Amino acid sequence: MSVVFRLLNRISLVTQIVIALIAGILLAIFAPAVAADLTLPGTVFVSALKAVAPILVFVLVIASIANHQQGQQTHIRPILWLYLFGTFSAAALAVVVSMQFPSTLVLNLHQGDLSAPGGIGEVLQGLLLSAVQNPVKALVEANFIGILTWGIALGVLLRKAGKATRGLVDDLSKAVTDLVRLVIRFAPLGIFGLVASTLAQTGLQALVGYGHLLAVLIGCMLGVALVINPLITFCMIRRNPYPLVLQCLRESGITAFFTRSSAANIPVNLALAEKLGLHEDTYSVSIPLGATINMAGAAITITVLTLAAVHTLGIHVDLPTALLLSVVASVCACGASGVAGGSLLLIPLACGLFGIPSEVAMQVVAVGFIIGVLQDSAETALNSSTDVIFTAAACEAMDRRSS
Repeated sequence: MSVVFRLLNRISLVTQIVIALIAGILLAIFAPAVAADLTLPGTVFVSALKAVAPILVFVLVIASIANHQQGQQTHIRPILWLYLFGTFSAAALAVVVSMQFPSTLVLNLHQGDLSAPGGIGEVLQGLLLSAVQNPVKALVEANFIGILTWGIALGVLLRKAGKATRGLVDDLSKAVTDLVRLVIRFAPLGIFGLVASTLAQTGLQALVGYGHLLAVLIGCMLGVALVINPLITFCMIRRNPYPLVLQCLRESGITAFFTRSSAANIPVNLALAEKLGLHEDTYSVSIPLGATINMAGAAITITVLTLAAVHTLGIHVDLPTALLLSVVASVCACGASGVAGGSLLLIPLACGLFGIPSEVAMQVVAVGFIIGVLQDSAETALNSSTDVIFTAAACEAMDRRSS
């Protein structure tokens, strides 16, 4: 067994997921009877995700707010606005593309348990009631709207707590994040069971459906990287933005694509910012901050997968509700954890806007892990490269105004 574990540690999680994906497809094609009964690994994996996701959101929100440092004198405000606007623009683009090219998923549904909201009024009413639900009940029932509300409230109040208390909260946040990493280490086994059993029961049309979903996701991310980000950058620097954008995609995005971690790509971005001649007192703060809150790719993932579930369930989405989803997806994206697939665990929060039960939402999360080999890599590449793009744009704009 020790030899097996050493071998697994040498193989990256991405490679393991690819192997599991291929193995599941082959088993479903050549031994469909065996694959159809292979539901336990996928069920256990989804159940583990369902159990850990509420705790993850609750603890991360509290820790991030409680340990926020005040009094840092940097020119960070315009960059912060660029981060927030860029993330919202990505979510809005994902809504438009998802409405034009709707995706559907293969889910295990009990339609009698679902009720579509009647419009923005009912959605807002449900949102308010979910926000004030008992926090313990919200955790037990995976009510992510309530979890987010109480997490923010406790985080704000704990900012006045002692250093030891805030340190304890931070340590708890790190422990929960490590727990999520442990759960995700079993993703190859869970994905193997999910792919094998799903394809055996539904045929290859399910794989084609995932291909369409992946095309929508990657298409939105390319749209942000090559259209929206250059437009935002042009508004700041008033010159051709593509040399800067393409350089950041080449020197930051490619590295992030393979590391699949915005945090791991911070040293690369800092070196690139220094190479571009940016202000050290600015990029030394904005780059780490961007790795936490500048999450255009995560906003796209949350929006596209949520609307895929909405289209699968036949829920009508009007314009105000779509706009609200863009806002919620942007907020969720800023709270996405730094682990691989962290944005997927916030999909249930967005699904809660449409009355989609947690059981169904976690199946959508599992679908996200199936396509996550490319989705998470592209998402991280977009997120990380955008950190340098917006920092450089803001620095150049400030230099131009001061000269």
